[in-house]
Amino acid sequence: MSRCINVIKRIALLAALLCAASPAVAQQRPNITEDPETVGSGRLLFEAGVDWDKDVKFPLSGLTGDLFSVPNMGISLGLSSIVELQIDGGIYQKLSITDRDEDAPLSELLEADGDTTSSVRDLLIGTKIRLLSEQPGRPSLGVRFATRLPLASNESGLGRGTTDFTTAFLIGKTVESVRIVGNLGLLVLEDPSAPAHQDELLTYGLSLARAVAQGVELVGEVTGRVNFAEEDAIGAEDRGFFRVGARYTRGSVRVDGGILLGLSPRDPDFGVTAGLTWVVNAFQVP
Repeated sequence: MSRCINVIKRIALLAALLCAASPAVAQQRPNITEDPETVGSGRLLFEAGVDWDKDVKFPLSGLTGDLFSVPNMGISLGLSSIVELQIDGGIYQKLSITDRDEDAPLSELLEADGDTTSSVRDLLIGTKIRLLSEQPGRPSLGVRFATRLPLASNESGLGRGTTDFTTAFLIGKTVESVRIVGNLGLLVLEDPSAPAHQDELLTYGLSLARAVAQGVELVGEVTGRVNFAEEDAIGAEDRGFFRVGARYTRGSVRVDGGILLGLSPRDPDFGVTAGLTWVVNAFQVP
């Protein structure tokens, strides 16, 4: 019950901070909360960014350090007016190691003997479906299903080496000049240290966006996950993040920047991100 109260407090804090700050449809960077609106029939959205996070913890490998990732890329393809295919991943991530836990479950697999380790990022493939479009007095609704494929290696200490699944219910509504989006879902994590075991976690997200000038928006969100079954499950712990940033759109191109704050001792202390989004009409849907 106390963890449920903490989740509600995080969401209330975000709302209080940003409601005082014309939102974009289908929000993307720097937020990660999924808008139920899709990119549009026959359209292709490409995004890429650079991230740096301080004091990132990998409890399965026992590594802690500062993580640099470039480029973190995503492609969203509008298969129809209500269906979107998503592919997300990254070419390079490097951890500057500041601490090691030799008792971590997968520490014996590590091949990182120096002060740094690197790997590609895992690949995520998902589908988003808009169930209801937004109408006066009614929010837009959608669902999203995604699978994470383990490309990051256990030997680097940056990967789990498991295939995981997530599904989420999406809701979005524009209230005057503010776009409000919420996600609530289920994350199923395989346990790499016990292949016959898996963890089911509740995931949540709440984001707000407000236009402050022509093409300029202030954005922010709180996201996280809660493990109600096993509070201390290694690699499946509760996590929470607060992001705030801004983005500027001109034509089909948008640039963004933001900061990240961890909401618990197991989360990164601080992080920064910057990126670019480009949307084009890619093909005609029959």
